[in-house]
Amino acid sequence: MKRPEIALVALMFVAAMAPPAAPAAMPAVVGDTPVPSLSPIVKKVSPAVVNIATRGTIRDRGPQNPLLDDPFFRRFFDVPPDSGPRERPFQSAGSGVIFDAKNGYIVTNAHVVENASEITVTLQDGRDVKADVVGSDEPSDVAVLKIKSEGALTQIGLGDSGKVEVGDFVLAIGNPFGLQHTVTSGIISGLSRSGINPDGYEDFIQTDASINPGNSGGALVNLRGELIGINTAILSRSGGNIGIGFAIPVNMAHSVMDQLIKYGSVKRGQLGVSMYTVTPDIAHSLGLANALGALVSQVVDGSPAEKAGIHTGDVITSVNGQPVKSNSELRNSIGLMRVGDKVEIGLLRDGKPLKVTAIIADTAATTQASPVETIHRNFEGATLADAPDAGGALVKSVEPGSAAAQSGLRNNDVIVGANRGRVTNLKQLRERAKGTSVLVLEVRRGNTILLIPLR
Repeated sequence: MKRPEIALVALMFVAAMAPPAAPAAMPAVVGDTPVPSLSPIVKKVSPAVVNIATRGTIRDRGPQNPLLDDPFFRRFFDVPPDSGPRERPFQSAGSGVIFDAKNGYIVTNAHVVENASEITVTLQDGRDVKADVVGSDEPSDVAVLKIKSEGALTQIGLGDSGKVEVGDFVLAIGNPFGLQHTVTSGIISGLSRSGINPDGYEDFIQTDASINPGNSGGALVNLRGELIGINTAILSRSGGNIGIGFAIPVNMAHSVMDQLIKYGSVKRGQLGVSMYTVTPDIAHSLGLANALGALVSQVVDGSPAEKAGIHTGDVITSVNGQPVKSNSELRNSIGLMRVGDKVEIGLLRDGKPLKVTAIIADTAATTQASPVETIHRNFEGATLADAPDAGGALVKSVEPGSAAAQSGLRNNDVIVGANRGRVTNLKQLRERAKGTSVLVLEVRRGNTILLIPLR
C-alpha cells in the first residue's frame, strides 16, 4: 500500500481520470426476450443518494516545513511571525446516503465534511437543502448530517455487510467529478481489507466498480438494491479509478451512526490486550488446527481483559458469538462498543475452548505503566516503557484517534531525545519534559530519525 507509485486517494478531491476499462460483451437478445438491465435497481436506490457540496477554510502550509508552525522552532530558526500558515477558502464535493428519511439523517464520510462551515445537500429531484453536522468520527471516517426538507425524502434499504461474499455483483452510485448520480458496476473483490489508514478502524470492502473523486460517501449496493457499503477511498496512480476501491461496511457505518446520533461522538472502549493475528506459523507452534483468531501477547494490569480472566497466550476466536479472524477484526469489534458494554469473548487456551465475559472500559483504564499524560498531555493514549539496553523510551502502543496518535506517534517508535537533550529511558524523558509546555521529541522509527513536536 505504501509503494511510491501507488497513492491512497480521498475521493472528494478532483484529479485526472484514468482511461475507462473496455466494456464486457453482452449476450445478444432475440425476439421479445427482455433486455438485461440494472435500471430497476438504480431507480429504486438513486433517490436516497445525494450530492454534498461544502465550503470552508483550511490552513495553507505552503512549501515550508510544518515544524515551523511551532513557536519553539520559529524562535529557534528566527522565523518572522507573519510567515506562518495562512487560512484559505476551499470548496469540495462528495456524496451521501439517506439512512433515515423521517428524521433527515444522511451518512457520508468524515473527510467530506472536514473543516466545512457550510454544507449544501442536493437531492435527486434538484432540491438544495442546508445540512448540519450531527457528529463526525475520524477513525472510522463516518459522519452524520441532518437536513430539514419541505418535501418527502427517500431512505435506502440496508443490507447485511456480514453476509457479502467475494464475487457478489455490486453497483456504486455517487457524484464523481460533480457528475450527479453516476452509476458503475462491478463485483466484490475482497473483504476485511485493512492497513490503509493505520490509525483508523478498518474493515473495508474492496470492489472493482469504478469509483472516482466525488464518490466519497456514496452508496455501494447489491442486486437487491440494498446498501452494503459507503464508498470512501481508492488506490490510484493518477487519482482516477484503476479498479481498486474501498467501502466502509454498512454494519460498521450504521453502528457509528447510532452512536453519533445518540451521543454526538463515538467513545470507544478498550479490552486491554496487545495482540497479533494468528498466522499459519503461529497456529503450527500452538498446535492449532486453523490460523484464525488474535493471539494475546500482553494483558494490561487492571484492564477488563485481566478482570475477565484472559491470559497471555490465549487465542481470541469470537466476540459475542461472531468469529474473529484477525487482530484488526477484534479491534474493530471492541472499538464499536461503548464503555460499560458487556462482551462475551470466545478463546482457546492450550487448545481448549473457553468463554469469558468482559465489561468494556475507557482508554484510561487500559493504559499500563506510569500515567504518561503527566509527562505531556499529548502522550495520552500511548503506552511507554524503557527501551532495551538504555536505548530510549519505547512507544509500546498508541490508541487510534488518541492525542498521541494525532501528534504523530506510532507503535514501536523509540524516543531518543527531547528538547535537544538525549533520552535513554522513560525517567529521563519525564525529566526533560519538566517545566515546558512544548516538547520536541527526537524519534527513531526503523532506520529513520524524525522530530515530532508536542504542543
